[in-house]
Amino acid sequence: MAKERRKAVLELLQRPANARCADCGAPDPDWASYTLGVFICLSCSGIHRNIPQVSKVKSVRLDAWDDAQVEFMTSRGNHVARAAFESKVPPFYYRPSASDCQLLREQWIRAKYERQEFTHPERQEPYSAGYREGFLWKRGRDNGQFLSRKFVLTEREGALKYFNRSDAKEPKAIMKIEHLNATFQPAKIGHPHGLQVTYLKDNSTRNIFVYHEDGKEMVDWFNALRAARFHYLQVAFPGASDADLVPKLSRNYLQEGYMEKTGPKQTEGFRKRWFTMDDRRLMYFKDPLDAFARGEVFIGSRESGYTVLDGLPPSTQGHHWPHGITIVTPERRFLLACETESEQRAWMEAFRKVVDRPMLPQEYAGEVGGAAWGPSPMAPSGPDRLAPCPFSSGSPLQAQTLARDGPGGLRAPDSPDVAGEAAVAGGRRDSAAPDMLRWGLSASG
Repeated sequence: MAKERRKAVLELLQRPANARCADCGAPDPDWASYTLGVFICLSCSGIHRNIPQVSKVKSVRLDAWDDAQVEFMTSRGNHVARAAFESKVPPFYYRPSASDCQLLREQWIRAKYERQEFTHPERQEPYSAGYREGFLWKRGRDNGQFLSRKFVLTEREGALKYFNRSDAKEPKAIMKIEHLNATFQPAKIGHPHGLQVTYLKDNSTRNIFVYHEDGKEMVDWFNALRAARFHYLQVAFPGASDADLVPKLSRNYLQEGYMEKTGPKQTEGFRKRWFTMDDRRLMYFKDPLDAFARGEVFIGSRESGYTVLDGLPPSTQGHHWPHGITIVTPERRFLLACETESEQRAWMEAFRKVVDRPMLPQEYAGEVGGAAWGPSPMAPSGPDRLAPCPFSSGSPLQAQTLARDGPGGLRAPDSPDVAGEAAVAGGRRDSAAPDMLRWGLSASG
C-alpha cells in the first residue's frame, strides 16, 4: 500500500507544471510541501523547513505518504498553488532562479507563503510606494570599512541618494534611476545580504557596495529600485509592454574574475585587474570592490565584423598567467591572460555568447544598460579613443519629453582617461532606428 501511494505521488511529477521546482524553476524536483501542495527542489526544501508553521516537506521518493496527503497533492500541484500564491505579483518584482543567491530565493518563498504579499497587495508597500528611506551599511571607498549611511529613493526625482550624516542637507551622491543597476554579490562583498549598485558619474561607471542585517529589508530595497526603474520606463515608453520593460530593470553579470591585461600601448607589462562582463560591456577594475571602472570596452558581434575573438596565448612578454585571450575591435587590440585553463574556457564562453549574438539596431549605437556608447567627437587622432557618452536626461517627469523627442544626440565626454588606461567603447548610431530601438527596448532585446 505504501508503495502504491509513493507511486501515485511520483506520477504527479509527470504533470508539466510539476516538472520544475515551484519556487526557483530547477528541473526534476523530488521534494514536496504536503501542506502547500507544491513540488520543490532540495535547495528550496531547506528554506521551507525554516517556516514549519507554514510548510512541511517530504521526499517524494524516500518518505512515506498517507492517503490524505496524496489526495491533497493530487488536488493542488504547482499550477494550482501558483494561481493561489502568485496571483498579484507586481511585474517589477524579481522572481529568482535556481542560480540566484540564497537570500533572493528565501525572501521570495517567505513573501509567497509566509507573508502572502502576492495575495494581499497592501503588504507590498515597502517596495511599491515610490519612496523609500532608511539606513544601510555602505563600504567606504578609501578605507574599506562599512559605515551606516542614510539612503533615500524617490521616484519623483528619479534618483537614489545617500548622505554621509543623517542630518546632512545635501547628499554625498545622486544616482539617476535611468542609469542604475543593482545585483546581489554576497561572495564579493563578504556578507550574505551584500548588494552592488552601479551607476554613471562623470561618464564613468561607479560602484557602491551595501548591505543590511535584515534580509527582508535588503530585498525590499532591491525591489524598490526595480520598481522605480519600471515606473520610469513606463512613463518614458507608454507603448511598451511589461515584457519589453522587465528585462531592463536589473541585470546580473555574465562573468567576473581576475585576469591580466596589457597596458594601453601593449608595450607595457601585464597588470592584474578584476574584470566584469556586463552584457556587451567589458569593464576592468583595480580590485573587486573598486569604486569606479578603470576602463570599459564595447564588445560587438562577430557577424558585424566588430569583434574578433581568439583563444591563443598572447605573445606579449611580461605576463605571469599562461592562458590567453585576444579581443580585437575597430578601436583596439586587447590582450588578456587567465591563470587557469578552466578560467580561460569560462571567459571564452562568456565572450562567445556576446559576439555570436546578432547586434540589434540599438546596439549598433552601443547603447547598453541605459547609456549610449559612441565615437567621441573629441577623440584624438591615431588609435581612436572612444568614451562613454550617456544620454542627457533628467527625472521621470521629463521622460515624456524624451520619449517624444528622443535623446537628442550624444554629449561629448568630459572626463579624462583614468590612471592611464584607456576607457574604450564604440559603435555606430543608426539615426533611422525608431526611438524604442535606439533606447534598447525592443521586444526581441
